[in-house]
Amino acid sequence: MSHTPGGGGEFTRAVSLPHAPVPAERPMRMPVHRATTYAFDTSQDYADVLAGTREGYSYARIDSPTVDAFADAVAALEGAGLPEPVRGQAFASGMGALSTVFLALTEAGAHVVASRSIYGNTYSLLGTLLRRFGVRTDFVDITDLDAVRAVVGPDTRVVFTETLSNPTMTVSDLPGLAEIAREAGAALVVDSTFASPAVCRPLEHGADVVVHSATKYIGGHSDTTGGVAVAGPALTERIRSARVDLGTCLAPDEAYLLHRGLETLPLRVQRQCESAAAFAAALEGHPLVERVDHPSLASHPQADLAGKLFDRDRYGAVVTVHPRGGREAGMAFADRLRVATIAASLGGTHTLAGHVASTSHRNMSGDELAAAGISPGAVRFSIGLEDPRDLVEDALAALGGER
Repeated sequence: MSHTPGGGGEFTRAVSLPHAPVPAERPMRMPVHRATTYAFDTSQDYADVLAGTREGYSYARIDSPTVDAFADAVAALEGAGLPEPVRGQAFASGMGALSTVFLALTEAGAHVVASRSIYGNTYSLLGTLLRRFGVRTDFVDITDLDAVRAVVGPDTRVVFTETLSNPTMTVSDLPGLAEIAREAGAALVVDSTFASPAVCRPLEHGADVVVHSATKYIGGHSDTTGGVAVAGPALTERIRSARVDLGTCLAPDEAYLLHRGLETLPLRVQRQCESAAAFAAALEGHPLVERVDHPSLASHPQADLAGKLFDRDRYGAVVTVHPRGGREAGMAFADRLRVATIAASLGGTHTLAGHVASTSHRNMSGDELAAAGISPGAVRFSIGLEDPRDLVEDALAALGGER
């Protein structure tokens, strides 16, 4: 039986096979639409979708149903407490999301105010790459609102910070920064990767755009890469337009895995935050430890602020330990770990550790690391789902050089 008009030839029949039926029942898992291109009944329908006068899909680099479902799911979590709806845009990575957002919101001659203590690649993006295109950045102590005000000017387009900084776990005063940005007519952009919506939702505290490396807590299983940005409709459209031109789109299979991760996000993050607090408390005060960075500790400079901004005593699941003895001591400490694994990234089910100066912040000089509060020996722990007692015993043995 032929499925093409008039039967058709062998090759026509081969590429004109029946489509899968669309079930009337609601599937319990989100379908994955892998198609890169979509068919139209008329040329006008095609033109209308491209022009935005009709909703629809034409080409996966522009929009994809599976990717849109993931982006809107993150937006639903980030905007849960807002009176007006927000929208999301998804990207191939967290850096893809950040790069697109900055390119969407700045132009040659624009000025950015950014936290001095941020992820190394973000520091490089702002301090090196965007500077080549005429975007100037001042890096400041983001916890000093007077210092932020002092550098904001008429050309400032973006104030940028991280909810929890990488790796010192500095907590940003989001309402205070939002007020400064609003007065300057700038956008407050917040990288909330280390927090996730299960800890803090920056849009509820005045941020204009929130960005995540979805590879981390949102995905949660170290098996997919992606990024996402959430904002109000006007800013979202600017970001979407830049994404389409830059081609930083997320693949549908990645979107499926990231969407799956959202379902267990609160469960995972709650457990990880509890274990991180126990881990930090056990290592603080050890004679071979200079400092432990985690907002659950009373010694943390922004402990009170964290209590006001964060949900349900969740203070993040990254703990940075600064052992005494400098770079060699820090690397030796990491090398002696047996439960925690030396590996990149964070936010997954396994506890990961990394010597900061030689890995995530390798692009920063010694002076830049010192200015960001990162000691030469600092080791960053992303706490996973193991028993906290096992993690503590592992770290104490590694500190003591028992292996």
